Amino acid sequence: MMGEIVLVISGASGAAYGVRLAHVLGQEARLVVTESGRITMAHECEGLTPETLAEQTGATLEKNADIGAKSASGSASIDAVVICPCSGSTLGKLAAGIGDNLATRSAIVAMKERRKLIIVPREAPYATIHLENMAKLSAWGVIVMPASPGFYNLPKTMDDLIDFVVARILDHLGRDNDLTKRWTGDELP
Repeated sequence: MMGEIVLVISGASGAAYGVRLAHVLGQEARLVVTESGRITMAHECEGLTPETLAEQTGATLEKNADIGAKSASGSASIDAVVICPCSGSTLGKLAAGIGDNLATRSAIVAMKERRKLIIVPREAPYATIHLENMAKLSAWGVIVMPASPGFYNLPKTMDDLIDFVVARILDHLGRDNDLTKRWTGDELP
């Protein structure tokens, strides 16, 4: 049996990526939304709240202030932590080893337990400090996957672009999906 996935939605723009991932993971997800994530999600996703998202998806919603929640435990059956999107502030805290809320604590625990940790930064351009923090985390085994959709599958809608990024996250989680067409090598003459 697979463990759960902790899905953190932080305050970076791009809440739609985390929302879509929550819908795909469903009951597998333990959902943590930061205070800034709540604001951004409401703005970018037509008033959506973490409570409504959890209800829609069957995800377990945990309070970001609850550092004693299951997601923060090294002994819990957690497969991975995904921070999607990952704000620059959250990125900086992780690079400094700061676990001051459930979002950052879950990620620090993932690193110490050698669980998969995927961060999905969504900034443009990146400040040098963001790049340095991403390089540091990558050197520690964190998968840094910027929300940069590909165009080789000829997307037609914004949902296609979102699904491209979510499909790549699912690939790295080892979860089968058919959200987007896969490159076969036969696409070009």
